[in-house]
Amino acid sequence: MTKTFPLPWRRPSWKAAALLAVTAALYLWDLSASGYANQFYAAAAQAGGASWKAFFFGASDAAGAITVDKPPAALWPMGLSVRLFGLSSWAILMPEALMGVAAVGVLYASVRRHFGEAAGLLAGAVFALTPVAALMFRFDNPDALLCLLMVCAVACVLRALEAGRTAWLLLAGLCFGLAFLTKTLQAWLILPPLAVLYAVCAPGRPLRRVGQLLLAGLVTVVSGGWWVAVVELWPAGSRPYIGGSQHNSFLELTFGYNGLGRLNGNETGSVGGGGHGPGGGGRWGETGILRLFGSDMGGQIAWLLPAAFVLLVAALVLTRRAGRTDVRRAAFLAWGGAMLMTFGVFSFMSGIFHQYYNIALAPYVAALVGMGAVLLWERRAFAALAAVVTGTAGWAYVLLDRTPQWLPWLKWAVLLGGVAAGCALLGAKRGPVARVAVALSVASALAAPLAYTVNTVRTPHGGSIVTAGPAVKGAGRFGGGGAGGMRMAGRGEQHGGA
Repeated sequence: MTKTFPLPWRRPSWKAAALLAVTAALYLWDLSASGYANQFYAAAAQAGGASWKAFFFGASDAAGAITVDKPPAALWPMGLSVRLFGLSSWAILMPEALMGVAAVGVLYASVRRHFGEAAGLLAGAVFALTPVAALMFRFDNPDALLCLLMVCAVACVLRALEAGRTAWLLLAGLCFGLAFLTKTLQAWLILPPLAVLYAVCAPGRPLRRVGQLLLAGLVTVVSGGWWVAVVELWPAGSRPYIGGSQHNSFLELTFGYNGLGRLNGNETGSVGGGGHGPGGGGRWGETGILRLFGSDMGGQIAWLLPAAFVLLVAALVLTRRAGRTDVRRAAFLAWGGAMLMTFGVFSFMSGIFHQYYNIALAPYVAALVGMGAVLLWERRAFAALAAVVTGTAGWAYVLLDRTPQWLPWLKWAVLLGGVAAGCALLGAKRGPVARVAVALSVASALAAPLAYTVNTVRTPHGGSIVTAGPAVKGAGRFGGGGAGGMRMAGRGEQHGGA
């Protein structure tokens, strides 16, 4: 039985420092242009900066009349920032941008540990330049913190898999618990595949693995449930009303409006209601396997999504003879399982679904692209790599063609660059041809999402429903109101559109 160990530790190179510096510059540049972004959450951050009680409960106002429709963890960094620096757009949005830089750094480190510097840099660059990631790491919705915690959770599970280390698995459980306090049950979408992966692929005896998972589960429940217990036991008359619930209950909110209602569309108290249209998705768009590739979603996340699927399959084929505890194969199963679970739920959920939810997929796609491209290069699978690069360029042409008036030359440049990269890869060995092939491949794959991301960064965004990139032909047919401000409803029906 073989076992792949991590690469020897080396200090991150200047290239990694450059990656993080560029990411920070991108996410922090002209950050205040969006004002208070989503004023629903900005108001809660302001309240938390003025009142510790409002801070603890995640209240929308300093008087503590009603909470936001989410648990408060995502509000705590913003509330602390307001306390430290005073109320301003910068104070509210800066923590979100720093979370983005941290998420890119953790992803880079995790991928680099088992696949080398090139894979880590490529994964980090793909993640940082995903348009929806650039949007949400400059916005004050809960998705930024959720994304960071999910990256940390997967990274901790992979560290635990190396030698069956309980401490790392417990840290993963802590990440899942804090993520629950960020956006309730969405945080646990990827928990089942990771738990199964550890149970099957971790070293050690089966009973020990089960015991470790039970301990990690206990940490998850305690770290995510302590706040819920306090809220449920606190006298209802002396705490804020639980926004989004019908009976002043956080558990009702968790399993109803923010839980099963998101899947089946039966969302009592929803911002307009889910409902079911001919396509199965009602006003939140048609559901189905192609949902995330359509005009509403494609430009947000789908640039490298087909490549990630292909590279995942190719990697599993190439590592099919690896031992049960092989960490490199486990890395593909971890990031791939997270991507497949999230993709499946997002594709078929009938309840509230906004374009920016797709930030959850961004780190998984990026990790698979970085790891898969390097693995195919190592195995000299140049034909497969050429097909992936050319196909990615062709798909970018399709996505760019949906914005015919915006940079009309870019789709042709990307397409021709991708074809040239594919031809260069077919003749790649070592030396100058190989370097040209790699440079063309990376440029053709990242040019289009880079352009979308730059457009996103240069465009102010406000309200409860926002999208990345330029206006897309045929998009914006669902979701309730575009970039309009928050909708203030009655008691128990106050929502931030998230």
